[in-house]
Amino acid sequence: MPKEKVIFIVGPTATGKSEAAFCLARKIKGEIISCDSMQVYRGMPIISNQPPAVLLKKAPHHLLSVISPQKEYNVSQYRQDALKKIKLILKKKKTPVFTGGTGLYMSILVDGIFEIKAQNQALRKKLYQQAQKYGSDFLHDKLKRVDPAASAKIHPHDTRRIVRALEVFKLTGKPISILQQQRKGLADEYDVRIFCLNLARAKLYQRIGQRTEKMFKQGLLKEAAKLLKLKLSKTSSAAIGLKELKGYFDGRCGLAEAKAQIIRNTCLYSKRQLTWFRKDKRIRWINIKENDTPKKIGERLWKKLS
Repeated sequence: MPKEKVIFIVGPTATGKSEAAFCLARKIKGEIISCDSMQVYRGMPIISNQPPAVLLKKAPHHLLSVISPQKEYNVSQYRQDALKKIKLILKKKKTPVFTGGTGLYMSILVDGIFEIKAQNQALRKKLYQQAQKYGSDFLHDKLKRVDPAASAKIHPHDTRRIVRALEVFKLTGKPISILQQQRKGLADEYDVRIFCLNLARAKLYQRIGQRTEKMFKQGLLKEAAKLLKLKLSKTSSAAIGLKELKGYFDGRCGLAEAKAQIIRNTCLYSKRQLTWFRKDKRIRWINIKENDTPKKIGERLWKKLS
């Protein structure tokens, strides 16, 4: 019996993922699940670039505006919520279509999450003290002796991950690299298809600039001012636009400068997104042409599914 499909449409910001996912979902009787770490928050539809209202009315969307921006929301919580939505959609004989640009959210769903409860605060404190006294390279050498595979993936200066790997080994007697292989994700149960939309860099940056202008016309200043009056969670406060506009509201920069900072930081974010997705060899890349409409992209995605 063929496995049920779960589809991901990912890519850097401003590539038109929401519209393409909508067109595909309409074609295959799918329902859309957000794969974006900011779109889960309420009260920030402009700054998080949520799909336009016209799309939300025409197709079911999930995990949009579900959490207060004052609350923390992590990958583990997202995974739990997303898995529930997948089962709900499949029960209706429809296809889950994930769309968004948060690579970490995609990875923990497709590959599973590493949830070893083994913890020892005293041991962790001792390891951090060693790192402070002798340097992170000292701990990295220790890790290399007990878990060469993990040490090869962890940078010698990434103290937090080195400490965690050593902590797990000392408490379980097993290398973290072996334990991580035991995790299960969607790829073990479903026919997972991952597509990444890609634009020429100059065109992508042009779109980011145009979209930023549109966000201001839609009321970004008013939305940001309202959000900045709240005690935001660490995650929601990282939304591009908040820090930049706070500088404007505080009188530290003009509006033109704040806008330029938003565009520049969004472009840098798009580069980080591409770097993440390029590492995953399972992804099928969809290069968007100048005259491609969302409908055309949806058609191309549909053809690649068969």
